Amino acid sequence: MFGYRVPAPDEAMLISGGRRGLGGAPFRVVTGHGKFVLPVFRKTRFLTLSMCEAEVTETCVTKQGISLHVRAVIAFKVGNDTESIINAGQRFLSDQDQMSVLTGRIFAGHLRSIIGSMTVEEIVTERQKLAAEVLDTSKLEMAKIGLIVDSLQIQSIDDGDTGYIDAMSAPHKAAIQRQAQIAQAQATQASVEAQQVAARNQAEYARQTAIVQAEYSAEVDRAQAQAAQAGPLAQAHAQQEVLAAQTELAQRAAQLRQQQLVAEVVKPAEAEAERIKVLAIADAERMKIQAEAAASHDRVALDRMLIDQLPLIVKEAAGGLAGANVNVLNGADGLGEIAAGLVAQGLTILDSVRQNLGGQNSENGPAKANGPLELTGYRRTPVDVDGDEPKGSAN
Repeated sequence: MFGYRVPAPDEAMLISGGRRGLGGAPFRVVTGHGKFVLPVFRKTRFLTLSMCEAEVTETCVTKQGISLHVRAVIAFKVGNDTESIINAGQRFLSDQDQMSVLTGRIFAGHLRSIIGSMTVEEIVTERQKLAAEVLDTSKLEMAKIGLIVDSLQIQSIDDGDTGYIDAMSAPHKAAIQRQAQIAQAQATQASVEAQQVAARNQAEYARQTAIVQAEYSAEVDRAQAQAAQAGPLAQAHAQQEVLAAQTELAQRAAQLRQQQLVAEVVKPAEAEAERIKVLAIADAERMKIQAEAAASHDRVALDRMLIDQLPLIVKEAAGGLAGANVNVLNGADGLGEIAAGLVAQGLTILDSVRQNLGGQNSENGPAKANGPLELTGYRRTPVDVDGDEPKGSAN
């Protein structure tokens, strides 16, 4: 709008003409809002409120008489209050670049004054203290011209060719170099130890790998050997089983042959021996009868006839034993029992004949021996000694 002016956020608008400003100032100060200004009757100017910078490079002499080249940077601006704006406007409105020049000169003077009261060691080691003292001493002067300092930084301190700072720092440099060498040696040692550890680890890994490979190779060899032996072992086992079966078969065949020999040779021999024994017993009985006949005159003819017939009786009994199908279970004892039974049977028949003949003689007189005595009522019967009934019987 024509005649309405608004200052920038970092500016202060100064309106001159018309009534005076605060405190009798020749202008009014407007910040942060606009103002209607009558053309021709009023005049407006703008003063910057932004940050400004001033650089100071000064040669200063310390308390020890040593010259130092000091470089510092000052950050400043016009104060935000109306009084500071009025002071700065009255001094710098027509040439605002003079604020940096004047600020640099003010700080240069205070810097020389403060450095002259300090030693090199204090200046070098206590830069922050130096900056704080310069700010405190210049604050009042800066406020008079409407400026405030935000910061002061000491950029560099150099003693030129005197070498004082270098000499002062030599022990520290030596200590630092010594520490650096120690650290380098320690780092080298640590590196060597790390390399040795890595080499040992590699060797250990190689050893373990070789062991594992050897074990694997041995296991493979064992498996191959077992596989190679499996066939012969199986064949040998099969042959062993065949030999065992053949041995068992031979043992059974030997047992069977032994049983056959017993049945074919031993048992018939035992039966023949028993038969001979029965005959001997019969012969002994015959001799006994003859002896009794010789002692008895009344029965000479009868005894003679019995004596003559006794061999036939024994022969018939022995014949029955010889023709019998004998299965002997208890060996010679069983065969003896059979023979004894046959002999007993023969003697029983002999006693029966004696009694019969004796009775006839008592009734009809002495019997006449007209020929051999013929026995009737007896038939050879096969004897089964297994416990079954005989296949033939006496009539």
